[in-house]
Amino acid sequence: MKTYTFKVVVEPDEDRWHAYCPALHEQGAATGGYTREEALKSIEEAVRLVIESMVEHNDHCPRPSAMR
Repeated sequence: MKTYTFKVVVEPDEDRWHAYCPALHEQGAATGGYTREEALKSIEEAVRLVIESMVEHNDHCPRPSAMR
């Protein structure tokens, strides 16, 4: 099993929190929540699902240098 580490950004929006993973944003790794904790939990799940889908479809995962 490989372990990946991705940077995520969590920002307050008007009445919610927005979270996204810059390295996987184009693949759909963006979400939100009513609290910061909810947004963090949601982006963790989104990143996991994107990576699982990429592995399942033999898609190229971003290189560590692309994750900075």
